[in-house]
Amino acid sequence: MIGLIIQVAIGGALGAVGRYLTSVAIERVVGTGFPYATMTVNVGGSFLLGVVFVLLGGLNDDTSRFGPLIMVGFLGGFTTFSTYSLDSWILFQNERITEALLYILGSVFLSLIAIVAGIALTRSLQA
Repeated sequence: MIGLIIQVAIGGALGAVGRYLTSVAIERVVGTGFPYATMTVNVGGSFLLGVVFVLLGGLNDDTSRFGPLIMVGFLGGFTTFSTYSLDSWILFQNERITEALLYILGSVFLSLIAIVAGIALTRSLQA
């Protein structure tokens, strides 16, 4: 059990650093007027989760071997639902209702599409 906790902790630390660096890079390119950085890490993380899910064998026992490090730790630290929620609230507070709704719906649908794309792409490359 302690080994799994260490995997999650290491993966989470690396994922959080990855999220920070990705966010800084995106904000330098497109600015901070809209939460593109959070949306990008959440959609990108969903895509990567789909890829890793297939590579680790789906719901087989093999998933539990590296799942804590990569899926729970790294990708859990890389993506961020709490920041997504705060960004949504800030858009609403600033009476940017249309942008808030686009962000909320866009993040959810693009993340779902990304995870399906990650699974489909990885499965097609394995065939």
